[in-house]
Amino acid sequence: MSKTALFVRHTAKPGKRSEVQEIWERYVRDYVAANSQQPAYFYCIDDKDPDVIVVFQLYADQTSGRDFTQQPWYPEYERETAALLAGPSEFRSATPKWMKGLASE
Repeated sequence: MSKTALFVRHTAKPGKRSEVQEIWERYVRDYVAANSQQPAYFYCIDDKDPDVIVVFQLYADQTSGRDFTQQPWYPEYERETAALLAGPSEFRSATPKWMKGLASE
């Protein structure tokens, strides 16, 4: 299995989570929806913290993840989002060993 996973935790400034989501929808959603190299992507809001966003991304391989950050819109997306975040986001990469619902290699 050569897939790679990324878990991201964003904490928005108080009351700004919906604005962060609007920026994500403007820049990222259509790209991800059309990207065959991302077989799974979950954009989630935390049920217990009104300012937290949790994202799970599954990539076909490590190169696909780097391609995501090389898109021409990505720097602007990061700039606009950073202005609404309470601090740096947390990124955790992981190597899937077993998955349900997606074809394994």
